[in-house]
Amino acid sequence: MNWITKIIKAGEKIKTAIHKRATKEDVANSDWASCCKGPILKKDLEKNLWVCPGPCHKHFRISPKQRFDILFGESNYEIFKTPIPKDDPLNWTDTKSYKDRLKSARKKTEMNCGMMVVSGSIKDIKITAVASDFDFLGASMAAAEGEAFLYGIQYAIENKTPFLCISAGGGMRMMESLISLSQMTRTTIAINELKKNNLPYIVCITDPTAGGITASYAMLGDIHIAEPGALIAFAGKRVIQGTVKEELPEGFQSSEYVQKTGFVDLIVERKDQAEKIGTLLSILLNKNSAISNEENESPKDSPTLTRAAS
Repeated sequence: MNWITKIIKAGEKIKTAIHKRATKEDVANSDWASCCKGPILKKDLEKNLWVCPGPCHKHFRISPKQRFDILFGESNYEIFKTPIPKDDPLNWTDTKSYKDRLKSARKKTEMNCGMMVVSGSIKDIKITAVASDFDFLGASMAAAEGEAFLYGIQYAIENKTPFLCISAGGGMRMMESLISLSQMTRTTIAINELKKNNLPYIVCITDPTAGGITASYAMLGDIHIAEPGALIAFAGKRVIQGTVKEELPEGFQSSEYVQKTGFVDLIVERKDQAEKIGTLLSILLNKNSAISNEENESPKDSPTLTRAAS
């Protein structure tokens, strides 16, 4: 091989490297993210609560732990170990076995399931909260996530705390079929029990919230707040457009559009969420003697508390 051939082959390798597209793993492991003004350092995004400082003001997807650090203060909350049902009850396999998918998701997120349950405080108000991790199989809902949600509701009822749900996910998990779909019913019944006990239920809708999650626990709150630009939907835009055979409005299924139609009460930026949730709970609890006056009233003096305990 002469020197000319070596130069040609080296040039071909360089050309291939330049045109090679980065994989999802390459992007995830990079120190950079991309937004309206081009590349931005992830450490700069983190300082801004993972919100683009540019004009687009995009709220990037973050993990449950990152969310709770923002809401309650870094590690200033208790994480609960929730029940985990048997993996892969239907022995599902497509291009990859469901057990292998679960193993990969657990390694990636360091979570046993796609939902984290915690107890923390905002404005001296004790709160039970759940949040979903989109990196765990798209935050889809299955038996383990249903158990986590019910665990959180039960803890809230037993300890008479408000319940905060930070929703995300594409819907029910197909690998668990009807078992997954049944979580819509289970979570709805659990929320009804929470409300029977006169305990506030606030939902913070984040990007994306869709499918069976939208059709169940994400739309049953006393108050719904959403992050700017979050996708909120049941069916996908293309499915709807193909069904109605019409052009859909600009921004269709964005939190701003959904607010106009009445499904969302408030759009709140990430930096303001703790303050806003604390204010809302203060208002709700002042109307609920079962909680606000618990330390000053006996059950005999408080009819609302008697009903909540029964």
